[in-house]
Amino acid sequence: MIRIIFMGTPDFALPSLEAIYKSDNKLLAVVTQPDRPRGRGKKLQPSPVKKWALEKGIPIYQPENIRQDPSFIKEIKKLDPDLIITAAFGQILPKALLDIPKLGSINVHASLLPKYRGASPIQQAIIEGEEKTGVTIMYMDTRMDTGDIIAKEEIKIGKDDTADQVHDKLALLGGKVLKEVISLFEQGKPKGVPQDDELATYCSKINKSMCELNWDNDAQKLRNLIRGLTPWPGAFTYYKSCRLKLWSTKEWAGKDIGRAQPGTIVIANAKDGIVVACRNSFLQILELQAEAGRRMTSQEYLRGNQIDTGSILGRQGSDCD
Repeated sequence: MIRIIFMGTPDFALPSLEAIYKSDNKLLAVVTQPDRPRGRGKKLQPSPVKKWALEKGIPIYQPENIRQDPSFIKEIKKLDPDLIITAAFGQILPKALLDIPKLGSINVHASLLPKYRGASPIQQAIIEGEEKTGVTIMYMDTRMDTGDIIAKEEIKIGKDDTADQVHDKLALLGGKVLKEVISLFEQGKPKGVPQDDELATYCSKINKSMCELNWDNDAQKLRNLIRGLTPWPGAFTYYKSCRLKLWSTKEWAGKDIGRAQPGTIVIANAKDGIVVACRNSFLQILELQAEAGRRMTSQEYLRGNQIDTGSILGRQGSDCD
């Protein structure tokens, strides 16, 4: 029986946590981020992993900063784990912690390493137009996602998949692959395969500065960006002073409508909705959402809002019709 400590925070971690819990091994404790204020009332809310552990009666640790908390590392040493498993925990772990378990420390990462090391592998794979992604389980070291690979499995990214949809697929895949990896550890410590650093790519945290659309790009590039930022934080543009979040789009496949300055609204009608000029192509807006409004089709939006063809989307104008 392997003595395991699990470290994770969001929903992505839950299938991996379930895989450990349903194995014939001992889940000693879970470690998750401290409760954070959420919602309109900004009340402190536990993470999904903490909620799970409370329901199962598993001991919980919530260090604010492991690197600055030697008492936490002492507590983990007392628990004497054979293996530490992490999945979207949210903190970089110090060597003093990684070295505690006899069988090592491993991580469930949502990309096909060495591609997309870092904080936003799901979103970045979609934004870059990848047709496949997957889950990698590797040994952890003191660098970012650079450890030897134990196992990985890939899935296709559908042409209409958004970040939340790929997230859910990879979360389930992570649990599946971790189950297989745990069975390897039950037979001894498996050997990992070193990553080729020359093939590595990195991605930073998603931030809102990425979200305003630059219409001087091809429609497919803009569409990938919108998919990668859906549902959060969401890609947006402006019609006059109205901020419009775009939920879904597709490349225009209708009749030839010539050329226009990027950002120009070339069609706005009940049949086709809203079509916008991009660099050498056109993007059809399928669903959008105005500030303080609800998500709706562009046809629904047009029924209650005046959109003028020939107008240019972006930070301009001062009125919102």
